[in-house]
Amino acid sequence: MIVAAGSGARFGGPKQLVEIGSSTALDMAIAAALSVSDGVVVAAPAEMVAQLRRPGTLTVPGGATRAESVRCGLDAVPAQAEVILVHDAARPMATPALFRRVVDALVAGEEAVVPVVPVVDSLKRLDEGGSLHSVPREGMFAAQTPQGFRAQVLRAVHSVCVETTDDGGAAEVMGFRVVPVEGEQTNLKITNAADLFVARALAQFRIEEAK
Repeated sequence: MIVAAGSGARFGGPKQLVEIGSSTALDMAIAAALSVSDGVVVAAPAEMVAQLRRPGTLTVPGGATRAESVRCGLDAVPAQAEVILVHDAARPMATPALFRRVVDALVAGEEAVVPVVPVVDSLKRLDEGGSLHSVPREGMFAAQTPQGFRAQVLRAVHSVCVETTDDGGAAEVMGFRVVPVEGEQTNLKITNAADLFVARALAQFRIEEAK
């Protein structure tokens, strides 16, 4: 499932359609997802459903929040699906290899899988008085997508209204075991123009490297 229903308010427009190399962010995410799946459901803004339809995908209207959009997408996933991956269209640089690592962990029996990368920056916590305090970064990771789940786990999580920043967090709240797989430092989330600049540079580097 590709979650692409955000308005892109912070970015200044629909991130799904920004061009990166010779493709769009959404098309890059779909291509990576199709490399490991039997089909892809795209949760899109209601007014953009027709515009965002792609071959090999089923595009449905998303919701007002990310969790609502995932629930809309889940309604369109076939009942016989055994594993479901949820990926953000705003992370177009995720590679097929990353999708495969998530799928392999689920096939090996895990309930919920989240790709992570180690936090490399120093962490600070701001107290109520306005002072900063250092937070140890050992054992701290940044979560990415695609996040993968046994189908019954993801459906159970979204059968109740659990609003968290990601589906792995919702599964954790529900008491399911969530395990990591190695993420990718290049799997950046496009939030602003600088992120788009980096993504385009990475795409060009991959093109040159493949020659």
